[in-house]
Amino acid sequence: MTDTPAGQSTDTPTRNPGTPEGAFTGMFAGTFTGRFSGAGGRWLRRLGHRGLAPLALLLLSLVVFLPGLVQVPPLDRDEPRFAQASKQMLESRDFVDIRFQEEARHKKPVGIYWLQSAAVEISGLGSNAPIWVYRLPSQLGAVLAVLLTYWCTRAFAGPVISLFAGALTAVTLLLGVEARLAKTDAMLLATILAAQGALARIWLDRAGGWHKGLAAIFWAAMALSVLVKGPVGPLVSGLTLVALCLVGREVRWLKRLYPLPGLALFVLLVLPWFIAIALQSGGAFFAEAVGKDFLAKVGSGQESHGAPPLTHLAAALATFWPLPAFTLLALPMLAGLRRAPAVVFLLCWIVPSWLVFELTATKLPHYTLPLLPAIAILTALLLSRLDEAGEVPGKAWRIGAAALFIIPVAGVAVASLALAPLLGVWPSPPGVVIALIALVPGLAAMRHLARGAAVAALPSALGAAILVIIATWGFTLPGLSPIWISPRLAETVREVADCDAPQVTNVGFNEPSYIFLQGTDTLPASVKDAAGFLIAGRGAPARGERCRVAVVEGREERNFLDAMAEQGFAGAEPAIRLQGFNINGGKRLDFGIYRAADLSQ
Repeated sequence: MTDTPAGQSTDTPTRNPGTPEGAFTGMFAGTFTGRFSGAGGRWLRRLGHRGLAPLALLLLSLVVFLPGLVQVPPLDRDEPRFAQASKQMLESRDFVDIRFQEEARHKKPVGIYWLQSAAVEISGLGSNAPIWVYRLPSQLGAVLAVLLTYWCTRAFAGPVISLFAGALTAVTLLLGVEARLAKTDAMLLATILAAQGALARIWLDRAGGWHKGLAAIFWAAMALSVLVKGPVGPLVSGLTLVALCLVGREVRWLKRLYPLPGLALFVLLVLPWFIAIALQSGGAFFAEAVGKDFLAKVGSGQESHGAPPLTHLAAALATFWPLPAFTLLALPMLAGLRRAPAVVFLLCWIVPSWLVFELTATKLPHYTLPLLPAIAILTALLLSRLDEAGEVPGKAWRIGAAALFIIPVAGVAVASLALAPLLGVWPSPPGVVIALIALVPGLAAMRHLARGAAVAALPSALGAAILVIIATWGFTLPGLSPIWISPRLAETVREVADCDAPQVTNVGFNEPSYIFLQGTDTLPASVKDAAGFLIAGRGAPARGERCRVAVVEGREERNFLDAMAEQGFAGAEPAIRLQGFNINGGKRLDFGIYRAADLSQ
């Protein structure tokens, strides 16, 4: 990018036809300034400077992503599977193979496991580090995603609009969830944004110079995305490339991506681990990852996650909150600006991939995350033009936007009061108070949106979103103790065992979060094996009788006691009972915790 000439506002992109920014401003020559008018845009204009805007987004990201990082226990089931596999890498010092206990975990490549292992090593807490340490790569990925959204937008506009797009991305519900889960998607988003930002600049300047550095960023980001989550990154960028070529009826600009050197860099980064895992697994990784994971999700609803087309669109109204409210107000401007280079690029980014996700049989909310920043950028650009023109969207658009915004805010307030009593515990007082306070800026934002004043609504919307996030992640969710069965169970086992390294078997409850918290050697077992395991611990001097524990879920307990009776230990009694609610199955669970030390014939 070129520097801003002396005396020129930093709100306006430099008008240089040989740069990506120039390509954009040329399309809007005489009408587009990159400034938001009125009192609502005043704070954007004050923060919208090259050095200040990224810092503001960094601080906003920390405010919205940190609450709940430490307080919320492992969330079943994917998060603890990733964390446990990384934990076992550290325990075994095998950084090629990926395993969950004795089972090979050949679903995703190794990138996120390496990052989580590195976070634990740097922390100095060892493989038994708490879950928040394993979440740090996701936190980093989410922060990078916000900053890279700003960078992507700078290909098309000045710092003010880029700040707007980055702020909308930062407070989006879905990105906030992924920032707090020790899995792939937040870091994947960062790699895709790096690739798309480089691609946008190369495409916008396709008639100008050659950008070796941008091409290198594109190919390196693609390689990293593959190491994190396989083909998703190349799918999104590849569909963007195809759509741009079809829309522009031109392919010669692809040479500016330096395809041969780029592919060489891609292979250099990706191939070593793939060769290593192919040799170590005998090719089983590719059969599992490609055949049973990727292709199975395309063809059928895997793991009960099948859904019809348009499911993603409906879900995005909630998972992308508060973005849909602003996007709805921006949509009336789309028809008139559909041929603008920035809009063309963003639609080529969004539309083909969204269609693929809608047509894919397996549907999960995070599948559309790679498209979220593109929608935020498109929304910011369209709203800037709407603000410049001084137009007001129609009544239906305004009412719809206001409703899309306020319903989740009110829903969080209601949930903070109602969820805990439904589970048999008291609501978190700070969670309730903060959620109710969030209604104040929420209603203010709703009123602005109902008038069509999207720019004026943004400060109140951000305030409401921050309060909702703090209430939900910082207080309400951690306070719902009945749903956190695994940490309560692991803590109870440690207390009952009364030793540093309890030896545990479990029957009827094999949630990954429990395995992660209790230890890699926690043994899922049949009732007969569990009975034999417990009986064999009587009088064992190595660990002591109190160190051998069997955790038996209530539905299996009768069979367990029968198995104990068959081996001469009728009338066994649990040392303690524990109840909870399993959010995965939606069932209340009751556990008996038995010790070898309590057995008597």
